[in-house]
Amino acid sequence: MSAPPIPRVELAIAPTPLLKLERLSEELGVELWVKRDDLTGFMLAGNKARQLERLVADALATGADTLVTGGGAGSNFCAGAAAAAAVAGLRCVLVLYGDPTPHPNLALARWHRADVRFTGDPKRESVDPALEQVAAEVRAGGGRPYLLPRGGATVVGALAYLDAGRELAGQLDADGIRPATVLVAAGSGATAAGLLAAAVAVEDTPWRLVAAAVSRPPSETATQILRLAGEAAARSGLRPPAASDVDILDTRGPGYGIPSEVGERAARLAAETEGLLLDPVFSAKALGVLISELELPEPVVFWHTGGQAAALAHLAGRTVGAVRKAVVST
Repeated sequence: MSAPPIPRVELAIAPTPLLKLERLSEELGVELWVKRDDLTGFMLAGNKARQLERLVADALATGADTLVTGGGAGSNFCAGAAAAAAVAGLRCVLVLYGDPTPHPNLALARWHRADVRFTGDPKRESVDPALEQVAAEVRAGGGRPYLLPRGGATVVGALAYLDAGRELAGQLDADGIRPATVLVAAGSGATAAGLLAAAVAVEDTPWRLVAAAVSRPPSETATQILRLAGEAAARSGLRPPAASDVDILDTRGPGYGIPSEVGERAARLAAETEGLLLDPVFSAKALGVLISELELPEPVVFWHTGGQAAALAHLAGRTVGAVRKAVVST
């Protein structure tokens, strides 16, 4: 028996558009479509808006008064969580690894009155024990915390993307599109997990999920995605995915959060041909798969996860660097 549906605090504008990228398809020699989840319409949260409207509703349903989560200073999820908490009337505490670093997403989190704390340790894993400490602190003060791991990687977050996968299936049927591949960036794994659960659940689905691992090693990414997808499927009364149902590609390049050469090429091509803005951490590296040596079965649907704030910060940094170089050379 499936669990009752999780309520939503409405944040995202859905369905998001599914569009054919005519000029980029011609440039890459691939029939390419894009699912525009960068256009969910809530702040600059992109794909995280779908997850947050379920997560915040679940927090309210459990009687929580404080959202506790964490990540990096440039985290789209953390900025979105701060804004979503404000909408729901919740307090928000963010634990970020390292030391304070200027970033538009950090500014957005503070603008929405999040209590921001830093671990002082550059390792991302330093956030995890600190989150438990903050949750204990909230409880000691009489509060009721709703604790979320980095990226909102819970079954509730994955269920939001199971619904999104069904949304895509409906659009594909309506437009008579039969894609062979759905390509998405995978960091914490909740987005890819929900899409995987949907791909397995939708009858006669023609597409296979390809997850571009941008954060963790492929084996660890696969384990995370399959665990969350299995939990989402079980909660929905669906057949759980198997390891053979998903392909994981290593697109980390020089490392998490560090732009890759192929990602930079993909971002420039997307901008020059279609006016798409891709961030260097997630979406650019995922699209870069199509200009690497790997060939994916066509047609391909590229799931654009957003990341506008990170993309703009990267572009601004490139511009400043170019100006400084020009000044020095003169």
